[in-house]
Amino acid sequence: MSGLPGPSGSPGLLQGQVALVTGAGGGIGRGIAARFAEEGAAVVLHCRTAVDAAREVARGVRESGGRALVLRADLTDEDACRRLVGEAAEWGGGRLTALVNNAGVQPTGELPGMSVAQWRAVVDTNLSSVFACTQAAASVMREQGGGGSVTHIASIEASRPAPLHAHYSASKAAVVAHARAAALEYGPFGIRVNTVSPGLIHREGLEEAWPEGVRRWREAAPVGRLGRAGDVGDACVFLASGLASWISGHDLVVDGGVSARPTW
Repeated sequence: MSGLPGPSGSPGLLQGQVALVTGAGGGIGRGIAARFAEEGAAVVLHCRTAVDAAREVARGVRESGGRALVLRADLTDEDACRRLVGEAAEWGGGRLTALVNNAGVQPTGELPGMSVAQWRAVVDTNLSSVFACTQAAASVMREQGGGGSVTHIASIEASRPAPLHAHYSASKAAVVAHARAAALEYGPFGIRVNTVSPGLIHREGLEEAWPEGVRRWREAAPVGRLGRAGDVGDACVFLASGLASWISGHDLVVDGGVSARPTW
């Protein structure tokens, strides 16, 4: 299967792979999908509402000589998750070698007044969709032979929760635990499962909306800057590539070193 050349003009790290990236209409998802395409993968970009943004990335991939497809689905629906994976594999010629579970939401709310409905809305999107998409993708990978990789996008809040993010932090901690459990059960079939836990990632308007938070983050980060979507994409490319063939059940923190800072 043809793909884009790597940065040096040589075949990319993911040459010949077929990858599905969920939530590819958002900033981090777009960055992941673009990096997968740059490294030679044929990419399926999932979105729910950000269709135009996903199509823009897909158009850029095609213009650069790669293959890309945009699919819509509501991942809080288990059947929709299975249809999405099936359509992605069908487009890939019956193959799916990589899944990145990136779709998620991050609302805020005080825990004492939080309703079960508010809790479930976050858990269903951030965790249950990961379970359903992973299960469907692993089934395809087992049938096709050769295994594959699954990467969940978690968060440093999985271990360091922030105020007003109780439902989000809990869902991301569960995502990390799911990856470790899935690594155990899918490993015998050649399927590796890992997580990437980003810190604060730049998005348009963030500095204006939260100047104090951005300032504090830059001061806390040893590398002195916010993350970029491409930083998360680089980590996902690595975990999906042959360079990570003996890495499974691992949480790769991508936060500019913030987690290394003492909390006392």
